[in-house]
Amino acid sequence: MAYSRAACAAFVLVAVTGLSGCVTLPPNAPRSPQDPFERWNRGVYKFNDVLDRHVAKPVARGYVHYVPSPVRTGVSNFFANLEMPTAMINDLLQGQFRAAGSDLGRFLLDSTAGMGGLLDPATAAGVDHNSADFGETLGVWGVHPGPYLELPLLGPSDLRDAPGRVVDAYTNPLKYLSNTDVTYGLTGLDLVKTRASLLPFDRTLQNAFDPYAFVRDAYLQRRAYMISQVRDANGDDSGSSDGASP
Repeated sequence: MAYSRAACAAFVLVAVTGLSGCVTLPPNAPRSPQDPFERWNRGVYKFNDVLDRHVAKPVARGYVHYVPSPVRTGVSNFFANLEMPTAMINDLLQGQFRAAGSDLGRFLLDSTAGMGGLLDPATAAGVDHNSADFGETLGVWGVHPGPYLELPLLGPSDLRDAPGRVVDAYTNPLKYLSNTDVTYGLTGLDLVKTRASLLPFDRTLQNAFDPYAFVRDAYLQRRAYMISQVRDANGDDSGSSDGASP
């Protein structure tokens, strides 16, 4: 390839830096003590939004319009199955042994009887589906989320979840495919599938007074809720806060 991934990353960084330098905060916009880098984050959000409106959203709409629903369901099942090893490992790290056993059974059943995950016999059999990631695990262990971060191309995160994504990448089977073309193709399909699943929420975001603050607060509250649920299940009544108001 003529352009390396490092060159692409440098281009994204320059573009984002240019946008963040000229961003002005909207008057009366909600302020969050967890967002000390708000001016930078809004610049990144603006960059991501431009890419979304001109690339991601049109592709996602085409995917929904032209790909039959049963095929889209199979794609969603396939990628959900690939996430099970990540969930199992983090279930164990969080002390959720029953959830880990359930996810292991789901992964084995869907990978075999489900034709590699395209079908989902585990759900029909009543096997629970759990989701867990390393950022969540760090939160369960008591690591504070730190400042909110809007990541180029990847969207909302924080100082704890961002490196957690790197760890999660190494527990996904896609990481170990030898054919990079297949890896990139599947990764792109996963992104399209994910964006298509968010299309029903576009109008809600468009109607928000401050879409950036809406996304930020929704992300922080959701992550805090997820972590509190695991702590409650573990019997952790210490009352420690994850830094986001409910």
